[in-house]
Amino acid sequence: MRALILSGGKGTRLRPITHTSAKQLVPVANKPILFYGIEAMREAGITEVGIVVGDTHQEIRDAVGDGSRFGVKVTYIRQEAPLGLAHAVLVSEAFLGDQPFVMYLGDNLVRDGIRPLVEEFRRDRPNSQILLAHVKNPEEFGVAELDGGRVVRLEEKPAQPRSDLALVGVYMFDAHVFEAVKAIRPSRRGELEITDAIQYLIDKKFDVRSHVIGGWWKDTGKLEDMLEANRMMLENLEPKNSGTLDAKSRLEGRVVIGAGTRVENSLLRGPLIVGERCVIRGAYLGPFTSISDECVIEDSEIEHSIVLERSRIGRLAMRVEGSLVGKDVVIRATDARPRSYRFMIGDSCCVDVV
Repeated sequence: MRALILSGGKGTRLRPITHTSAKQLVPVANKPILFYGIEAMREAGITEVGIVVGDTHQEIRDAVGDGSRFGVKVTYIRQEAPLGLAHAVLVSEAFLGDQPFVMYLGDNLVRDGIRPLVEEFRRDRPNSQILLAHVKNPEEFGVAELDGGRVVRLEEKPAQPRSDLALVGVYMFDAHVFEAVKAIRPSRRGELEITDAIQYLIDKKFDVRSHVIGGWWKDTGKLEDMLEANRMMLENLEPKNSGTLDAKSRLEGRVVIGAGTRVENSLLRGPLIVGERCVIRGAYLGPFTSISDECVIEDSEIEHSIVLERSRIGRLAMRVEGSLVGKDVVIRATDARPRSYRFMIGDSCCVDVV
């Protein structure tokens, strides 16, 4: 079997972070989201991985390399424009050949991995198998209607869903899927939809089955979902302190501190991860927070947030909470008069001021 990981989207719902970074490389618990997907493939016994890339192809190549550090071999497949998930399958035909494969959306997280799904597909050999999960808001997803374990109908973001079973973003196919993606036509939004391709297989009486997961999964396309994913992955932390801690500082709960990080006169309460070569001084870092490498946090409080590399936060009078702070950002209080808010903010930002 081979794997196809889709990493070509623009990430419009995470702007402005994704103006300068691929959405699949935004870190959750200080690890790029894409890396979790690659590791899930390896753990399922799949070592031939194709990564579909778009405009951010060089950034993803630089981050992943040839895949050897993950224990896989990576082939990059260029998708010239984001023309749909089924189009990504179509442009990957030469890589996939006639082998069965798993398709995994690169901004999805499935905490318990996909090994049971892969093993079930290998054992039963249906033409397709899709991963489903019960959700509270099925109208925001592709929704499946089942007859036993067999899929009888798919509908994309229905106004009146026939079930609460959403497509998770993990799909398995044999080579018959190429017949489907070549037969369908673009949807109203101009894309070749994978739901249409699967529905084609259903209508042509191919064997399309489902696997309903009971564990946690998340599509990390929005800020609140990214923070929720960060929270869930931090729950698995094993405490480790590779930095230095002065006598006035205290660690509580599951806290990870990277090498070269200095903590002075601060309280760090887990689950929490702080990267390498950071300076934490006179600060409170609270639960469900990830601080990336080379950050400086001084005289400030942060909780339930993600702070990316080389950012500096200092002397804030109120706690930072529920936030995603990009790379090389400076957030600070000053003593300048007259007192006022002063901002330099990029496109698509949201700033709440109290």
